[in-house]
Amino acid sequence: MPQIPEKIQELTVGQLAARSGAAVSALHFYESKGLISSRRTSGNQRRYSRDALRRVAFVRAAQRVGIPLATIREALAELPEGRTPTEEDWARLSRSWRSELDERIKQLNRLRDHLTDCIGCGCLSLETCVLSNPDDAFGERRAGSRLLVERRGPAAPSASAITGGGRPSRAGAGETGCCDD
Repeated sequence: MPQIPEKIQELTVGQLAARSGAAVSALHFYESKGLISSRRTSGNQRRYSRDALRRVAFVRAAQRVGIPLATIREALAELPEGRTPTEEDWARLSRSWRSELDERIKQLNRLRDHLTDCIGCGCLSLETCVLSNPDDAFGERRAGSRLLVERRGPAAPSASAITGGGRPSRAGAGETGCCDD
């Protein structure tokens, strides 16, 4: 990893990429999303302050644990202008993100454990499909796991028109039905 002399206070995009391990395109993307910032030289070249290294490290660490960029941006926006995230900032934010990560881990474990329960045809139209209808959220309303927006009035299509016509389906009006036998 190339070292940057202490006396250099601004980095080119190439230097920032080399030191952070992020691709130049990723740095441009981070900048477009407001995660890092640069100034432009008279030749319209980007220059990043040295603190951008810590901000990029912060972004990449948060991404590795599955934190969405919008959430990362909100966290960085809470910091005073130009301040880099500190160890205390990371500790505070990681505590706040922990419950969200725990819930996602729980959901992923559940999906993994029920993957073989899927009917395998790709339509996922079982009444209680744990993949497309977790906790049978639609079971109280009608059969099928995928619902179309219900239309009101005489222009509403019939169930056979929605399901493709030919064979009868258990799907009610406003639902799709594939493999509902």
